[in-house]
Order: sequence, then C-alpha cells, then structure tokens
Amino acid sequence: MTKEELKQQLQEKEMTEALELLEEAEQGELAELELVESLGLLRDDYLNNRLIEILQNEGVEIIYIPAEE
Repeated sequence: MTKEELKQQLQEKEMTEALELLEEAEQGELAELELVESLGLLRDDYLNNRLIEILQNEGVEIIYIPAEE
C-alpha cells in the first residue's frame, strides 16, 4: 500500500486524527511520537503497521513506551 492509498483509506474510514499525523509528518512538523506498542495507533493492524512504517519513512521517530499495568 502506497502512502496515497493509505491516505485514501484513512479518509474513507474517517480516521481524521491518523490522517492529521501523516500530514504533519509530511510537512516536517512531527519529529517523534510516543506510542504504547500493544495499543498502536489504529485498531486495524494492517493500517496501523503501514501508518507507522510511513511515519518512520517521513523521519518520525517512534518511541515505544510500556503499557501501565
């Protein structure tokens, strides 16, 4: 899935916050993102993994933090 295809999927599923993250990364406005690995960004595992991969390709450092118990 290309970045453009991912954007289209996010728009169709009305995942505006994820789309905003991607746009911020493209514009160089997002340097790092803290993320609980077990939760991810999206419920859809495939879209979640693609979004994280594309964010990293845009130069965003993903910082995984442990889940609180």
